[in-house]
Amino acid sequence: MATKRKHKGAYMISAVAEMYEIHPQTLRLYEREGLLRPSRSDGNTRLYTDEDLERLEFILNLARDLGVNIAGIAIVLQMRERMEEMNRQMQGFVDYVRTEMLSRMQQQDPGAGLVPLRRTVIVPVKSSAKTAKKK
Repeated sequence: MATKRKHKGAYMISAVAEMYEIHPQTLRLYEREGLLRPSRSDGNTRLYTDEDLERLEFILNLARDLGVNIAGIAIVLQMRERMEEMNRQMQGFVDYVRTEMLSRMQQQDPGAGLVPLRRTVIVPVKSSAKTAKKK
């Protein structure tokens, strides 16, 4: 779904409903179901950030284009959040391993470096059955 935002900021519920051609009650429903979490102003007015609008676009893509119901959308969003968290954890682990390896390499003698392993390569010998038959 193409973005419909023109500038950065916080948007009131009526502006968001108009931008995405949905009823404000739909936005309230998405909030009640935990799909959206807009912030609130001092006067308790819902304020939707650019991140909220990106999430709304994803929700509307699931609902409108793919026909996913609210329960399905909640599951997809939950799985997406878990995958993002797992990705963050994996990236943290990779960064840790990289740092540890560099640290250990720097602690070694400058000339030590990594030494390539030498493996014995066994080349199969073709059977001499053909030559045996000719004799």
